[in-house]
Amino acid sequence: MTLEESNLCSLLLREHFGEVVDRVGTHLIRTGAQPLRMIAHDTGTPLDLVKKALCVLIQHSLAWFRVSRRGQVEYEADCTRVLRLQRYPRYIYTAKTLYGDTGELAVEELLQHGKMSMSRVVRRVADRLTDSMEEGKSMEHSEVANTFTKLVETHFLQRCPLVSEAEKSEGARPQPAPTLQEPTNDMYTLPEVNLAGRGKRRRSVDDTEGESKSKRSRLDPQDTEPALDDGIYWQVNLERFHQHFRDQAIIAAVASKLDQTSSEIVRTMLRMSEVTTTPGAAHTQPLSSNEIFRALPAGYSISKPVLDQYLSLLADDPMEFVGKSGDSGGGMFVINLHKALACLAKAALESVVQERFGSRSARIFRLLLRKRHLEQKQVEDFAMIPAKEAKDMLYTMLSENLVSLQEIPKTPDHAPSRTFYLYTVNPLPTARLLLQRCYKTVANLIKRRHYETKENKRLLDKSQRIEAIIASMQVTGAEETQLAEIEEMITAPERQQLQKLKQDVNKLDSSENQVDETIFLLESYISSTLSPH
Repeated sequence: MTLEESNLCSLLLREHFGEVVDRVGTHLIRTGAQPLRMIAHDTGTPLDLVKKALCVLIQHSLAWFRVSRRGQVEYEADCTRVLRLQRYPRYIYTAKTLYGDTGELAVEELLQHGKMSMSRVVRRVADRLTDSMEEGKSMEHSEVANTFTKLVETHFLQRCPLVSEAEKSEGARPQPAPTLQEPTNDMYTLPEVNLAGRGKRRRSVDDTEGESKSKRSRLDPQDTEPALDDGIYWQVNLERFHQHFRDQAIIAAVASKLDQTSSEIVRTMLRMSEVTTTPGAAHTQPLSSNEIFRALPAGYSISKPVLDQYLSLLADDPMEFVGKSGDSGGGMFVINLHKALACLAKAALESVVQERFGSRSARIFRLLLRKRHLEQKQVEDFAMIPAKEAKDMLYTMLSENLVSLQEIPKTPDHAPSRTFYLYTVNPLPTARLLLQRCYKTVANLIKRRHYETKENKRLLDKSQRIEAIIASMQVTGAEETQLAEIEEMITAPERQQLQKLKQDVNKLDSSENQVDETIFLLESYISSTLSPH
C-alpha cells in the first residue's frame, strides 16, 4: 500500500462517509489490524464513535474482523475495496444500461446501504419508481423482483457471508467474534419469498409532520413485520462488474482494429462464457464453431463458412485476442483474456508516452516493446530518428522510469568499453508506476473539485434556497410573474459564475471517470499477470 493509495482512500472515505469514518478507516489502512481500544486511543476518537465508524466500514465491506492468537478481536481495512468507491457511478450506469431504471435503482440501493435483504430492496425500489410515475400509477413488486432475479442469475448480485451453523446452535460456546462462511453452493440461490404488492408514494412532510412513529407503523405494517427472507442479505458482486468492463474493452478494441462483425463474434463468445469463466482465468472456456454460430444474434445473418473465415482471421491476428484450442465441432476457440489485457495495457502505456513526450518518443517506446532489447544505435536505425534526438528521448524516458537500461558485460571487470548497453521496456513495473500516478491524479482532481465547491459555497447555498422557494411556490400554484421575481434574486454575473462552476465540476468529474478507465485496465493487467494461470 503506497502513499498515493492511502491519500486517495482518505479522500474517498471522507467524501462518502464523513470525517470520523475517514479518520478510523485511514488509520487502519496505514497501520494494519488493530483491536478496538487501540484504534480509539491512537485516533483520539471516543469509543462509541469508533464503534459506529467500524459498523459503517464493515456494513459496506470496507473492513473486516478476526480473532487474533491472543483472543482479541482485531479490525482491518481493505484498501483495494475502498478504492472501488471511485467506481460506484460506473457500476450504477452499467446496471442502468443492462437492466433499465429498475436495475439501476436496485444496484444503487445496495451500494448505498452495503448489504440488504431482497424484500427490502424490492420495496424501496418500487416506492422510488412509483414516486416518479404519474398520479394513479404504481410499480408492482413482482416487476422489481424479476429484475433483481436477472441481476442474481447473471451474478451481478450475490449473497453475503453467513454466520456458521455451529455457532448458531444452542449450547455452542460463545466466541469473541462470529465466524462468517461464504455460502458457496447458495451464492446465487434466491430465497422463496412472496413479493406481492405495489409501490407506495412518499407522503409530503406536511402530511407526516404531526403523526407519531407508532401511527406510521400501524399504517405501514411492512416496516415492522419481519420478512420471510430476513437474515439472507445481498451485496453487489464488484468482480462481475469488472468482468463486464473487461469484456467491453476487448470488444471495443476488436471493433477498432477489425470491424463490427468481428466484434459481435467476440461479444457472443464472451456472453456465452461470462458466468462460467472465473475472474482470474487466463482464457474463457473453449467454444466450438457450431456453438458460436447458433448463439449469434438474429440480426447477424452470416453463413457458417463466413463465420469460420472470421474466426480464422481473429485467431491469426497479431493481437491474439482469439486462440484456437482444438479441431472438434468445427474448431474450438477461446478468448485469450490475459493476452488481451496485456495488449490493452501496453496501448495505454504507449498513449501516455505519446501525450507526454510526443509521437517520436512513442515510436521508440513501441519499438522497444516489440523488439524487447535494443542498443542505442539499433534504436536510431529502426526508428529512423537522428542520433542526437533519439539519445535525448531515450534519456528522458529513462529518467522517468518508463525505459530501463540493462548492462551485459563481455568481461568480469564490467569495463564500459567491453559492455553492451541494451534499452528495454518492462511492462509490469511500468504499469505499476503509471498506476500510482493515476491514483495521485484522481486525488488531485477530487481536491480541486472540493476547492471549487468551497470557494463558491455562498453562491451555491443561495441558488439552492431560491430553487427550494420556487419549487414550493409552484406546488401552491403561484403566478409566473411571482416566480420570475424570485428568479431575479440571482443576478446575471452570479448566474454566469454558477454556469462556469457547473462546467468546471462536470469537467473534473469527467476527468475522474476517464482516469478510472485507465486505472481499471492497469489493475486488471497487473492482477492477471500476477495470478497463477
